[in-house]
Amino acid sequence: MRSKVVVLADREQGILTTLKRVKPKLNSLIEALEVAFTETLSGRQPEACGNGLKFVREVIVNSPLELFFQTGDAVLNLAQNKIEVSASRVGKTIKGCFTKIVFERV
Repeated sequence: MRSKVVVLADREQGILTTLKRVKPKLNSLIEALEVAFTETLSGRQPEACGNGLKFVREVIVNSPLELFFQTGDAVLNLAQNKIEVSASRVGKTIKGCFTKIVFERV
């Protein structure tokens, strides 16, 4: 089998700025990234859109997939059967968000 990669980038404001609109007590990129992948929350309230990262996490955890997500200098790695959501800092800061999804081609 061969791996396939999907890469998505959004050069806008990033997760923290977006989520602070509806959850002003968020203080860090790491906290915002962890909230984005564990809570059903949208930075576009009252619209019912933009709240899908928790559901993306569920798909990744239950499928043979790997996900790398970066916003600012915070990163999160998810993989099949990896339940824990724990973001960390990296040395390089980016504007917006960057996502890489890896899956096996059948």
